[in-house]
Amino acid sequence: MNRQVAAAFDAHERRQWTLEIVIIELAKQVGDLSKAILTTEGYYLADRDGKPGYQAGADRVANELADILYCLMRIADHYHIDLADAHARAREAEWRYVSPDTPIPWAR
Repeated sequence: MNRQVAAAFDAHERRQWTLEIVIIELAKQVGDLSKAILTTEGYYLADRDGKPGYQAGADRVANELADILYCLMRIADHYHIDLADAHARAREAEWRYVSPDTPIPWAR
């Protein structure tokens, strides 16, 4: 799905999205997530409530998280990384570090 969406965007973008541009987009999306969380948690002045750039709520946070995942998946695809496997291996290594004497509860 991610590859199909990326290909569709690539066919319509004004310029080719290189890896470097995807990383810049990732940084932008992290900023968007930060704003969504700050808005949802009520950190901005009340006069911004209802303004188009300050919509709040879990749906907006979810959308920003999904955009970040999209960028991460594009980067992983560029390097031929199985992101799900990399995630599992990293969490297993962390588990072994913090709980060396406890079996991994989700062992594969």
